[in-house]
Amino acid sequence: MIAHLRGRILEKHPSHVILEAAGVGYEVTISVPSFSGLPAEGAEVSLYIHTHVREDTLALYGFLRREEKQLFERLIGVSGIGPKLALAVLSGIEPEEFIRAIERGDLARLTAIPGVGKKTSERIVLELKDRLPRASTGTAAAGAAVIETPPLRDDVVSALVNLGYHRPLAEKAAEAAIKIIGSTSDASFERVLKQALREVAK
Repeated sequence: MIAHLRGRILEKHPSHVILEAAGVGYEVTISVPSFSGLPAEGAEVSLYIHTHVREDTLALYGFLRREEKQLFERLIGVSGIGPKLALAVLSGIEPEEFIRAIERGDLARLTAIPGVGKKTSERIVLELKDRLPRASTGTAAAGAAVIETPPLRDDVVSALVNLGYHRPLAEKAAEAAIKIIGSTSDASFERVLKQALREVAK
């Protein structure tokens, strides 16, 4: 089983990255938070890897933070949740907020994540409430790089589509988010995506 990869980024997209390690190019599916923290193409990066094996598939899921990988593995242990939905959950809510929502039994917050219905939210709370670390009161600073507006819009749209939103709605939300935040130094991918998620929830 592959548990960790360190290598050069050949390509990066909101849904996956191609990482060259020891002359082999690995396609690794990633979450939105991990994408937002990646360096530029050509740079070296380390990813924590979950290797998902099925009869007809061998897929790699990568995370910049060990804690995010652990949450992913807890999620796919919940009945009815596969890797795709687990990744959508982690892309639609910050890990700290996710843990707090489970601690409080906040079904409304969990069902606001695309693809997560009431029954799935109830299962998540029931099966994970006593199996997750306590949420800390502090907030981690996100050192997201500044991205120019045109590729930023495309990346945000791609991320929203991967989260399950229809493209026209995703495009409208991305454009509204960029307009609200503007093309300033604050217009990081992560910040614009969060604003876009607020827009589609209206």
